[in-house]
Amino acid sequence: MKLNPFVKAGIGLTFALIWSCPTLAAMTESKNFGLEVKITGQSEDDRDLGTAPGGDVNGVGLDLRPWVYGESGAWSAYAMGQAVTSTDIIETDTLQQSDSESSQTTDNGDRKTKKNYLAMREFWVGYSGLTPYPGEILKFGRQRLRNDDGQWRDTNIEALNWTFDTTLLRANVGVAERFSEYRTDLKELAPKDKDRLHAYADAAYQWTPGNWVGIRGHHTHDDGKLDYAEPGVPRDSLDKTQNGDISWLGLTADSDAYNWRNTNTVNYWGSITGMSGDRDSVNPLNADGTAPAQAKRSDDINGWATDLGVRLRLDPQWQVGAAYARASADYQQNGLESNRSNYTGTRSRVHRFGEAFRGEMSNMQTATLFGSWMLNDQYDASLIYHKFWRVDGNKPVGSNGINAVENNTDDVTGAILSSTSLPLQDGNKDLGQEMDLVVTKYFKQGLLPAALSQSIDEPSALVRFRGGVFKPGDAYGSQVDSYMHRAFIDVIWRF
Repeated sequence: MKLNPFVKAGIGLTFALIWSCPTLAAMTESKNFGLEVKITGQSEDDRDLGTAPGGDVNGVGLDLRPWVYGESGAWSAYAMGQAVTSTDIIETDTLQQSDSESSQTTDNGDRKTKKNYLAMREFWVGYSGLTPYPGEILKFGRQRLRNDDGQWRDTNIEALNWTFDTTLLRANVGVAERFSEYRTDLKELAPKDKDRLHAYADAAYQWTPGNWVGIRGHHTHDDGKLDYAEPGVPRDSLDKTQNGDISWLGLTADSDAYNWRNTNTVNYWGSITGMSGDRDSVNPLNADGTAPAQAKRSDDINGWATDLGVRLRLDPQWQVGAAYARASADYQQNGLESNRSNYTGTRSRVHRFGEAFRGEMSNMQTATLFGSWMLNDQYDASLIYHKFWRVDGNKPVGSNGINAVENNTDDVTGAILSSTSLPLQDGNKDLGQEMDLVVTKYFKQGLLPAALSQSIDEPSALVRFRGGVFKPGDAYGSQVDSYMHRAFIDVIWRF
């Protein structure tokens, strides 16, 4: 399997930095290395809502993640690799995109997800000597960026990131750009990631015990070369058709609600975000196959989004809550999000917009009810109900875990000639509803260096079930299946 020169350079630089210091190498050899073993079983039916043949997933995958970490004075370094083998193309990684972009194919197969692959998840060097505070670190390299609600950042990406985390003040400042997937199967980036620079900053202040207010901003500068439509030249699914500059500015307030360890009787969270920018889009060919009069069009885009929630603790084990989110028709997220968080109050991170539907903040509103349960450090469970609507019944929604298609068939034989994305029914806002269940059994506690808290979600061995059943609404029309489901069983053990 062939790695591109950037991947080779990144891997080589990382391990050279890690092992070039004798003290660091000795510390790593003695204690700061390990292996995360993850076995994932996935069952998925009707992601296409029954509009295409196949489309089901049933398989088991083995995901091995060796890692090494070391410290020397104010310096630290970390690297995590990955080797995956599976019986079907399944998701062993909750950061893996589930929409159609994750498995787009081109004529040369440069972005075709495979059952077996090798990858580098992270490789970074850190420095903690800029301030005397223990929660401060500057990292350079491919790293895990994450914020509490997962709606702004939760991904592995090349970045220069500074984190400041103290009792009263938390802050992050950084720049990031994706240059490679660092996987042997995905040799090309998704079009939206090509030449897209992210700059971001956020700060939150604890104004009274357990209550935080914050401000956060994000800017994307996308100057990637557009692939214009040409008569007689077929479109490639990896052609870049949009670029531009977009900025987000948001305000937040919460009661440390995403910290599953807090014992508040009432927890709350709220955020409001505005978005503004400009976007260039490639115009398609005319209906007769000729070139359009203008190769591209330019638009100003503006939007806003909010996410509100409250959670009530009934006793030390049981909690119930409700949440509401809404994003305007033209709003879009910045592309680094996972939308996974601990909003139900348990240790398990859950998708904010459904384990099956996996919506995003774009022309969508969501009403959510949930209950959760925790027993010491051994068990937790969340049961969640979602209802989804479009904000504008005549515009599409953002990417999600549904990939329904509309088929063009031969009138005589019934053979499928071509397929395009299924358009939502004009005027119908009802996207559907979903029930989720997430249950986890933890086996033992494990201690990891504090600097790895972003890189490794769970500090223990576990068995977890994650599942959702989605029932599509009227917006999908009457010719789709009644239900789709997506379910996982994860077994994780760390050596």
